[in-house]
Amino acid sequence: MKNPIVIIGIVVLAIVLAFGMFYLWAAGVNDKAVGKQETVDAAWADVQSAYQRRADLVPNLVATVQGAAENEKEILTRVTEARAGIVKAKNPQDMELLGREINTAINLAFEAYPQIKSTENFGQLQAQLEGTENRINKSRDDYNEGVKEYNTYIRGFWKKKALGFIADGEFEKKEGFSAKEGADVAPEVSFK
Repeated sequence: MKNPIVIIGIVVLAIVLAFGMFYLWAAGVNDKAVGKQETVDAAWADVQSAYQRRADLVPNLVATVQGAAENEKEILTRVTEARAGIVKAKNPQDMELLGREINTAINLAFEAYPQIKSTENFGQLQAQLEGTENRINKSRDDYNEGVKEYNTYIRGFWKKKALGFIADGEFEKKEGFSAKEGADVAPEVSFK
């Protein structure tokens, strides 16, 4: 028969090793959960950053396009009015005077804008708006993917037990991004 002290020592050592291995495994689970939690938080910060980009960019783009369009409208109005005056001219002197007005208006137009750009500006605005909304959508999608991975990880049976043992409630389930009520209705865009 073997020495009972040796047997007790082996059993105690086995228990200590098992507990130590469990603790190391649980600590690894905790560290991985922290990494996933930080990934989700960083993804949400990216969503916020995309929102801020939109808030900073869109009003400036709209103001620039509106300003350019207003300037072109004024120039084109002057050219059109001068051309319309030619029809009303009654003598060669009126024609000469109106011709000078047309030339002045056209020169102003070419000095201010070598080419009419409002259509191009509206196209660029549309491209910037689309790009901005695509960035926001991508950020939201990345956030939701991070939330899914995080929630799946912390809710696994053994991982939940390990996190309960090590972290005790530090890792709560996160909610993914969800649209506001009515967001399924397309917004109306107005340049008034």
